[in-house]
Formats: sequence, C-alpha cells, structure tokens
Amino acid sequence: MTPHEKRPCPLTIRLAQDMRIRNLAPRTIDAYTYHAGKFADFMQKPLDRVTPEDVRSFQVYLIEDRKLACSSFNRAVCALGFLYTHTIRVPWPVTMVPFGKRPKTLPVVLGRQEVDELLRCTENHKHKVFLTTLYATGMRFSEAAHLQLHDIDSQRMQIRIRRGKGAKDRVVPLSPRLLSELRDYWKRYKPKSLLFPGNSADKTYADTSIQKAIKKSAGLAKIHKNVTPHTLRHSYATGLLEAGVDLLTISWLLGHASFATTMVYLHCRREHLLSAPSPLDWLPVEQLPTYRPPAATGATTIIWSMPSICESPFGKRRSHTSSDCESVAS
Repeated sequence: MTPHEKRPCPLTIRLAQDMRIRNLAPRTIDAYTYHAGKFADFMQKPLDRVTPEDVRSFQVYLIEDRKLACSSFNRAVCALGFLYTHTIRVPWPVTMVPFGKRPKTLPVVLGRQEVDELLRCTENHKHKVFLTTLYATGMRFSEAAHLQLHDIDSQRMQIRIRRGKGAKDRVVPLSPRLLSELRDYWKRYKPKSLLFPGNSADKTYADTSIQKAIKKSAGLAKIHKNVTPHTLRHSYATGLLEAGVDLLTISWLLGHASFATTMVYLHCRREHLLSAPSPLDWLPVEQLPTYRPPAATGATTIIWSMPSICESPFGKRRSHTSSDCESVAS
C-alpha cells in the first residue's frame, strides 16, 4: 500500500485519480497528495473557497513555521498548482502562485581514489555490488533498485534501464569489470527476477539500508564529504567528462531531460579548475628558501636563483631563470 492510499479522504482519492489519469509516477502522487492534505488541514474551510491570499498565508507558514527546504517548498507549490488546475477549478489564475528561488549548488564529487576506498570499506557484499553498479553506470537509486536479470545484456555489453525518471527507457554500457562482479554476485545470492531484491524476492531494495551502508563506508574510508548514493552518479558523470567524453553523450547516458542539467558538471572538472593559476603563486613569500627580508636602508632586493616553471598571465608555461625573476626595487 502506497502512502497516499493510507490517507483515504475524498480530496486524496480525487487528486490521486486525476494524477493516475495523466500517468504520473507513484512517488509524485504521494508527494502531491501529502502536501494537498497539509494545505487542507491548514485552511480549515472548503478548498473551492480559497483565495490567493490564503495560498500566500500557507506559503509563509511553510517557510517561517515549518522551515521547509526550497525543494520541498516548490514541491508543495506544484501540488497546489495541480490541485487548482485539474481537480478544483478556481476563478483566479493559478500561475500567480510564486515559486521559491532554488539555490544553485554544486554536486559533491568523489575522486577515483576515494571511490576505491569507499568500495573497499563496504563490508556487505550485496551493498558493495549495488554501489559498484551505481558508480559504473551512473544510475539513479530507483533505477538500479528496479533492475531485473534480463536487463543485463552480456552479449551486447549493455544494461537496459526501464522506466527511469520521466518514464523513459535508456541503455548504458556494461563494464567488463562490472559484469564480472555481477556474475559473482549472482552465484552467491541467486536472484530470481529482481537483480537486487529486498527482504523478499518481489520487493525492491530499501533505500534506507543503502544510505546507512554508504555512510558507514565513508566513515571507515575517512571521507569527510556528504556522501549519498547519488554522489556516485555525480562522480560517474564528472569522471567521464574528465576522461574526454562529450557533454551530449554524458547527458544521454544520465537520462537528463535538459542538456543544461548536464552542464553543471563543467564546474566540477578537475582540469578546468587546475588550468587557472592563483596570483598568489606569482608572489614571493617568506616560506621560499631564497626570500630576503627588506634591508634597513629601504632598498629591497629579491632574487629567485632557482629555476622554476610557472604559469604566465598569458596562459603559456615558460621556464624562468634567475635572470628572469631577478627584481630590484630601490
């Protein structure tokens, strides 16, 4: 029984039916019916008599009293938009309900060494193979949890992802190393239909168990980052970008609906960041063995006698000799 089925009221039933007619995802139905129920409890009056000022009061309540995050706040606004567009007709325009400005944060990315340590510190074999699958394919958690045995095509070395986000299918490459891990996993656990079943053969893997497992592994690996299963997806995309794979291919492999979503990984590339030098590296500092403190007469002489390679302001690397770096100030 889904969460919205545990809240049987006329509003929930009608809203869920309108969403099923439009073939929306069960998790979307759960989220919208939850927020619509909270809105009805807050209003304490028939929802067809709600005014824009009432909706504004509810939004203020969500921000100031419940202190919802921006994503949860916008999800509540989407629920109200669907409610008053398809389920309950109102005389005022629904589009006037504002959304919150979502902060533009960068994803947490793990390096290759960190991923290797994370997997080494995962003790449970099933958890380890599941996390390996996430990193090797860039899948979302729900997509990996719903993988079935016949989705693994070892002849064509592909994995078919069925009904991913937005009810879209896609195909991703199957790594030979991942195939070896999956075969060893199958010999040990003998799954029947689902590749990663939960407590029973017909139930999917619970996300709470993986969340706890990856947090424990990150602690053992001494990774001081906020590591989640989705972090492996970000690390997969950034790793492909650093390896020279074009953005369009990465966007298709990740199943992004918008190419702009994939462009966030441009800001996470290591080579992209290392290509920009810091002006601090061009200045003499006290830690340098050839640094000379200012003379008492006011004349300052700084000589870098050691040859060095530094980044010029014009983007070309050149070798500096002592004659190039000699600076005399009087």
